[in-house]
Amino acid sequence: MKTIAALPRHKTRIDLAPEVREAMIELLNQQLADTFDLFSQTKQAHWNVKGPEFIALHGLFDDLADQLRDYVDKIAERATTLGGTAAGTVRMAASSTRLPEYPVEVFDGMAHVEALAERYAALAETTRAAIGLAEEAGDISTADLFTEVSRGLDKALWLLEAHLQKG
Repeated sequence: MKTIAALPRHKTRIDLAPEVREAMIELLNQQLADTFDLFSQTKQAHWNVKGPEFIALHGLFDDLADQLRDYVDKIAERATTLGGTAAGTVRMAASSTRLPEYPVEVFDGMAHVEALAERYAALAETTRAAIGLAEEAGDISTADLFTEVSRGLDKALWLLEAHLQKG
């Protein structure tokens, strides 16, 4: 398989310097891999949750996955907008993700919430770092996209952590 850097590039009239576009395509594809992985892990929790909180968590996990699917699409489209190729297959994501593998032995609702909270926090952290990198490079549009994703990840993390907190 080609590395992300070796994927085809396309001409564009976007007025960012070629080296800025290249750096942003790399950054976007890394975040795409991580976000797509979190999407699939959230669906794993959705499909396999058991216990007294089943109905609430099954629905929550599906809502969170829908939001991630939207972010995956926006991130991939930004990479292609900049003249890159989105590295968007499951295999590409699996080979590039920085998230830990989802534990297949988890079925209890709160164990799923804990596993997802850890992964959401990790993706939120790298997304905030990506905002800074895009701003430093002068690509405000990519920074804005990552800001939107960051806000959504923080809210999702709040929803997950609320299940783990005691009044």
